[in-house]
Amino acid sequence: MDQEQLEQIFGHYTSWLAKPGTWVISFMNGTQFLFLLEGTEKAMLIDTGYAVGNLRRYVEQLTDKPVVVVNTHFHPDHSGGNGEWEEVMISEDYQLDVPSIQKTMGDINALPHPDYKVIPLHDGDEIDLGERVIKVFKAANAHCHSHVYFLDTGERILFMGDEMDSWQVMLYENSQNPDLEEKEDLDVILQNYRKNLLLAKSLDAQYDWLVGNHNGFVFDKSYLDDFLGLVDGVYTGETLVCERLEHPFVEMDPVAETLSRIRFRKASAFVRKALLDKIYGKNLLP
Repeated sequence: MDQEQLEQIFGHYTSWLAKPGTWVISFMNGTQFLFLLEGTEKAMLIDTGYAVGNLRRYVEQLTDKPVVVVNTHFHPDHSGGNGEWEEVMISEDYQLDVPSIQKTMGDINALPHPDYKVIPLHDGDEIDLGERVIKVFKAANAHCHSHVYFLDTGERILFMGDEMDSWQVMLYENSQNPDLEEKEDLDVILQNYRKNLLLAKSLDAQYDWLVGNHNGFVFDKSYLDDFLGLVDGVYTGETLVCERLEHPFVEMDPVAETLSRIRFRKASAFVRKALLDKIYGKNLLP
């Protein structure tokens, strides 16, 4: 893929104002989203894309406030552009996912601040933007090791990153760390994801918008129940296991032959085929 194509797909940003002070920034042909939240004193950018194009310049056209940069998780399409800023707030466990960043589409070493300062995020942290407080919730290892949720208490929005998606959630070890891949346990991943979904449900009274980063940015809360049904259905044998992945980009990846797509109502996920066979229909629910 030449530079012009990279720019068009991964570095061409568009945006719209979803509500006062809340911008949605779209790229990857409209399938991935970043978010810019403005308080009275600061703005907060959630995720930085693939290190293609000039995201910082684009963001600074949307707000004149100082920008705090955070990552939902440390994957190449969410953290690749971190080096456009001097510092970024990331989950305290981000180092477990560091190898994955080498697969970003751009050149992270060519960014202005490749050695940017990392400010660790912990469960229970709060980020005050000025009359707009964002609460941080650490997610258990499911989609990855470095996932956090952001709860915008004033505007009543819960940002779930890649753990909410209308197309599929990737529930397999994708840190690109061979040692972690060797220890991958789908039972643990599914139970962790179940905990994360229950966490999101426990916050129900505090948000109206349930937001993900891919394939639709606001989701009906019924998706939480459908994903819980997806997890539980693996153990009861009620989750549908599909022969085809139905994802052209993933199908081009060598990892594709190791994956299965599973479905339950509106929920869908990719999991390791061999690990699924070990627990499917075995009634191992706690």
